[in-house]
Amino acid sequence: MTVVATAAALSLPISFSKSPKFNFKKSVKVGFRVFAVFGEEGAIERKSGWQTLFDVEDPRTKVPQSKGKFLDANQALEVARNDIQYCDWRARQDVLTIMHLHEKVVEVLNPLARNYKSIGTMKKELAELQGELAEAHKQVHKSEARVSTALDKLAYMEELVHDRLLQDRNAAELDSPSTSPGTSTQSHDSITRRSPKKSLNVSGPVEPYHPRLKNFWYPVAFSSDLRDDTMIPFDCFEEPWVLFRGKDGNPGCIRNTCAHRACPLHLGSVNDGRVQCPYHGWEYSTDGKCEKMPSTRLLNVKIKSLPCFEKEGMIWVWPGNDPPAANLPSLQPPPGFQIHAELVIEIPVEHGLLLDNLLDLAHAPFTHTSTFAKGWSVPSLVKFLTPASGLQGYWDPYPIDMEFRPPCMVLSTIGISKPGKLEGQTTRECSTHLHQLHVCLPSTRQKTRLLYRMSLDFAPILKHIPFMHYLWRHFAEQVLNEDLRLVIGQQERMLNGENIWNMPVSYDKLGVRYRLWRNAVEEGAKQLPFSKSN
Repeated sequence: MTVVATAAALSLPISFSKSPKFNFKKSVKVGFRVFAVFGEEGAIERKSGWQTLFDVEDPRTKVPQSKGKFLDANQALEVARNDIQYCDWRARQDVLTIMHLHEKVVEVLNPLARNYKSIGTMKKELAELQGELAEAHKQVHKSEARVSTALDKLAYMEELVHDRLLQDRNAAELDSPSTSPGTSTQSHDSITRRSPKKSLNVSGPVEPYHPRLKNFWYPVAFSSDLRDDTMIPFDCFEEPWVLFRGKDGNPGCIRNTCAHRACPLHLGSVNDGRVQCPYHGWEYSTDGKCEKMPSTRLLNVKIKSLPCFEKEGMIWVWPGNDPPAANLPSLQPPPGFQIHAELVIEIPVEHGLLLDNLLDLAHAPFTHTSTFAKGWSVPSLVKFLTPASGLQGYWDPYPIDMEFRPPCMVLSTIGISKPGKLEGQTTRECSTHLHQLHVCLPSTRQKTRLLYRMSLDFAPILKHIPFMHYLWRHFAEQVLNEDLRLVIGQQERMLNGENIWNMPVSYDKLGVRYRLWRNAVEEGAKQLPFSKSN
């Protein structure tokens, strides 16, 4: 993709009004229109203690003349970075102006001034300074807004550069000479499938899960679903497990297979904090030890169990061989939200494909035309803005914040005005919000256990309407069905060798980062990409 930009489109529109108390001199350099602040003698006096803070050179003197020129992606990114530097310099000047005005106030209030100024004159001067201070504080707020805008532009330019680098690599691989005469007759499709970077090649049968991917805490059930006399069977990394509560009320997770004759334990019952096998009555505690064998002598038998803990309404297990991490992550909704629905749905697709889908919002106006995106217009450009090293950010032009939380969670906050309608450009501009948690537990290589939690910061009365949870489930399944017909089709083609990440573009950023993170985990990288410590 060829990226064409102009410096005028990227540079921030900056202009400042004159203050009646100071001598302002216009300075026009490199296409920026600004006013530099000077004192009565041509420069603001600075206290020595603040010298290093404000003694920063105006960055415009180092910016090359580029107004009206066409720039490639890297040059445009550099322009965006220059905008950030200018905003920093401008903010320092704003603060310096406020400090100088405060010094003027101190001078006016000096008791010695009363010897040669009337009370009326002093009141007039203070009123003027008060007005100038108010204007200066407004300017500081404007600078804060400009910094925010410049950061957004910088993030967008990073997207474009990333996309350009990826396209250049693809083109270079397509243009590279063939290694053998036979390959020259290969079809364009077969070449294209190999053209993306190795890290984005997701094709062919799903490989067995790497053991390193198991060394994380995984949420497997909601606490409200596990009562004292019930069991919850589930698959995790192609192994069968069963949850139940022990004598102390704490949850336990053991392999869902009796040591005697391999009968599924979840078909039995829970007796006094132990799972009883329905075949011959063997009973197992939460650590997997068989504590009762009716009709025979008790043997020393134990089946596999997993570390299992309960936190904030969810039950977690650690399926890996490494020692469990000391802390469980928090998946609580933000303050002010109430949980309205908790659903568990089995999805017939590999969990990575489902995560790819959940981390992509650009498909909504094309796929979800009968549910939440009904009536959405198709924007001319969809962007996901995020820090250079991060797994979270927000969508533009949609008021939706989104985060991938390792190893398999997606959290999103959506600004809404009424069902099916978006409001504002960012979630901060919205008065009401919907918060979602999606947990994509890898059950098997072609099945995902989806845990879905929905929270609202409005309409608390909905929690008390009978059978409301059936309505939430119906709506969630409708949305999922719109996705599933597409993702199942993707999975079929992937299993036949197609690369489902054949040509990522800029709005695929979060999905690409998830794939790079997963590849790094499986390769045993010492430092995982996009982690908070980076």
